[in-house]
Amino acid sequence: MKTLIVGLGNPILGDDGVGWKVAEAVQAAAADEAQVVCLSVGGLGLMEHLIGYDHVILIDAFITDREAMGSILVRRLDDLPNYSAYHITNAHDTSLQQALQLGRKLGAHLPEKICVVGIAIRRIRDFGDELSPPVAQAVESAAHIVLNFLKQGLPVSLSTSVH
Repeated sequence: MKTLIVGLGNPILGDDGVGWKVAEAVQAAAADEAQVVCLSVGGLGLMEHLIGYDHVILIDAFITDREAMGSILVRRLDDLPNYSAYHITNAHDTSLQQALQLGRKLGAHLPEKICVVGIAIRRIRDFGDELSPPVAQAVESAAHIVLNFLKQGLPVSLSTSVH
């Protein structure tokens, strides 16, 4: 089984770079079990990177006022609405879910299990490579969650929040 871990975000937009930070924290420990990459793409571009993998873990920031900053939410991609801001879709592309459907119709080998590990942030407009303190504190916990998924396999159903 081939597994890919994708840290999503923009490393020069403050908290939006948290996906990259988590992926970097996981990289050394996961070297024998998974490929780890950091990307700033969504939709069709992201789907192309998933071709050939059986399992994928996406790590990204999400903007919310409902969750405390630095909270970690874990979901299956199938359990998320077929829309998203930031790196899973954009105005010139399609959602990742739609891109996966298209890729499968075209015969691409795409993962059936895609897990999303999201870290709650408030905004992505601040330039800089530093994370805010509550988001930075979530990096180690999120990395631990990802490594546990590698050891135990991705669960069939997910709906977990960690504060």
